[in-house]
Amino acid sequence: MAGLTRSTPERSDGWLTHISTPDLEETLEQVALSGGYCLSGPSEAHGGRRAIVADLAGGTIGLWEPADFAGAQARDEPGTMSWPELITDDPSSAARFYGSAFGWLLRHEFGTGEWLNHGHDAIAGLAAGFRGAWWRAAFQVADIEEAADLCERLGGAIISEPAEAGLSAFAELRDPWGARFTVAAPVLHPVELTVSLGTLPAWE
Repeated sequence: MAGLTRSTPERSDGWLTHISTPDLEETLEQVALSGGYCLSGPSEAHGGRRAIVADLAGGTIGLWEPADFAGAQARDEPGTMSWPELITDDPSSAARFYGSAFGWLLRHEFGTGEWLNHGHDAIAGLAAGFRGAWWRAAFQVADIEEAADLCERLGGAIISEPAEAGLSAFAELRDPWGARFTVAAPVLHPVELTVSLGTLPAWE
C-alpha cells in the first residue's frame, strides 16, 4: 500500500498521496486545463504508470494508472491508509481546481470539508491551513496514545497531541527524518439507551 524512494528536486521529503486514474495522459491534460502543472512523469513504475502534479497553490499529489497493481485496497484496520486530507489556506481555489481536474465535489460540514467522487463517496478531507497547500497522509492505528509514544521512542516527535474529533482520535507526528504524518484511531463511546413509558391509562 506504500512505497519508499529517494527525494528529488521536484519531490521533497515526506509522504505523497496518490489517486488512481484509468488514463494518465487524459488526467494530466485536465490538470493542465484546470491551472495545475506536471512536476514529473509520466513514467513507468512497478505495477503501473505514474506522474506527480501540483495544484494552483503548489500542493503536490501523485497520479497512478494501474496495470497489475491497483493500489491500496485494505482500509478501516490498523496499519492502513486512513484519511488523506488537503491542508490549504485557499479552499475556494482548491474547490475549483479539484472539481475541474478530477470531478470532485466539496461538502462542508462542521467547519471542515470532505471531497466526494462521482459516486458521492467521501474520499478525502479538507482543513484550513496556511502558507499554501499540502496533502497530509493519515494512517489508522489501534491505540492513538500508544502510537504517539512509540513514535517518540523510535526517534520521532509529536507535533500535536492526541485529541478527539467526532468519532476518531488524531495525532500529528514527525518521523526521525522530518516527514510529517497523522495517525487516527476510532473512539468508541458507550451508548446508554433509556425507555420512558410515560403515564399509562388505568385498566377499567
